[in-house]
Amino acid sequence: MPTIAAAIITFNEEKNIERCILGLLDCVDEIVVLDSFSTDKTQEICGRYPIRFIQKKWEGYAQTKNNLNDVIEMDYIFSIDADEVPDETLKSEISNIRTSDFTGIYVINRKTNYCGKWIKYCGWYPEYKARIFPKNQARWEGDFVHEQLDYSNSLEENNLKGHLDHYSYHTVQDHQIRAEKYALLGAKKYFSEGKKTFLFKPLLSAIAKYISVLIFKKGILDGYFGFKIAWISAKSTRIKYKELKRLNKKI
Repeated sequence: MPTIAAAIITFNEEKNIERCILGLLDCVDEIVVLDSFSTDKTQEICGRYPIRFIQKKWEGYAQTKNNLNDVIEMDYIFSIDADEVPDETLKSEISNIRTSDFTGIYVINRKTNYCGKWIKYCGWYPEYKARIFPKNQARWEGDFVHEQLDYSNSLEENNLKGHLDHYSYHTVQDHQIRAEKYALLGAKKYFSEGKKTFLFKPLLSAIAKYISVLIFKKGILDGYFGFKIAWISAKSTRIKYKELKRLNKKI
């Protein structure tokens, strides 16, 4: 019977890691955490549970996840972030597969909890992620941000019932900080691809993003937090293109 390991990368995840571990203990064969030398209580919390804890320097999202996958010896990998946890339906699905057989790639729907509210729109839901895969037939790709799982088209995709509950942001300020970080990384990615911008691109793109999230992706139906998500998304879009403009000027 094929085996499965949960793979988690961490850095200062004391707010989330225990919830993630507890949600995985009874639905996988092994839990492996690769930590980038956290300075909070992440290691201490992990030490309370029967998991494998490894520390290695950060090498970017994709490479760090690949480094973790390389030390896992199970047949299948369940890649999960520290701020995620499978709900009861998803855990049951995984447990049922373990007693039968794994085949191909497994795609999971993720729902996001934002400051205590489950977001149903904003382009955040539904959000399908390929997260369970055969160890030797898939790799993570992406030099900057938003890593993607690369796998053969010959692998069958299976949709699992249930959700990955994603506890993304505890406060609006958390979202603002992370959005700006991703915006700067996104600018570096665009720059590496040779992309250019023009005078009003940052402003026009920000306006378009705000309208898209709030109206076309129905963020308005998420109420107050829908407006906050739209505003922060617009602001980070503006930051991304302003940074791209700055990088191009340095050439």
